Amino acid sequence: MAEQRQGPGDARGGRDGVPEAGEARGRRARAGEPEEPEVADAWTDLVETARRTVRDALVVGTSGNVSVRVGDTVLVTPTGVPYDRLTPDDVVGVDLAGRQVLGSLLPTSELPMHLAVYNSTDARAVVHTHAVHATALSTLVTELPPVHYMAGALGGSVRVAPYATYGTPELAENMLRALADRSGCLLRNHGTITYGATLDQAYDRTAQLEWMCRLWLTASSVPGLSPALLSPEQMAEAQERLRGYGQP
Repeated sequence: MAEQRQGPGDARGGRDGVPEAGEARGRRARAGEPEEPEVADAWTDLVETARRTVRDALVVGTSGNVSVRVGDTVLVTPTGVPYDRLTPDDVVGVDLAGRQVLGSLLPTSELPMHLAVYNSTDARAVVHTHAVHATALSTLVTELPPVHYMAGALGGSVRVAPYATYGTPELAENMLRALADRSGCLLRNHGTITYGATLDQAYDRTAQLEWMCRLWLTASSVPGLSPALLSPEQMAEAQERLRGYGQP
């Protein structure tokens, strides 16, 4: 969902809505909130990942969102704030029940989806995008056709979760059903969501999913021809081999 952009000064102190130096840190200190190096490092990585989704054209403006889990705290991008404006003082964190424990900016409107993933899987990071090819494909099929073996890296055939309004428990429930035994799925007329053990892994899965959707759309657009698809046996073999892929 394209987040609503807040006006200058909304939920942000300082001139033109940009926090004055140390302002947010001071608020946290006055509230007795800890300044933990692990949280600061995770927030830096989260902001960089969010900016990467823009650079790689997986989102436009403030659409999409990113989160990472540190202990029992979920750091998440705020709603309606362009990623290039985020600073180390803008950290936003909630507990696993959704109660805000860090920062003053409001968390993403898609928080229910992120929390549903963390409360139902071993995820440590979640990436949600509105990638154009994946979103286009989500309007056409109920499952990404098995056009490439890299679907095995997401656990198998990639399902499309039925449509529900953004930010609702219904969407989170639909997503969880589509994610059963998978680490990524499509959201009908909406976008993608993937998770992983790290932000890099979650992001890479998103990028692979968008690439596979683009591949299928490209191949299926050739008049008079249909893409060759992998059989369930071929997909299962690829999935098994992918479990041991990469450096030990």
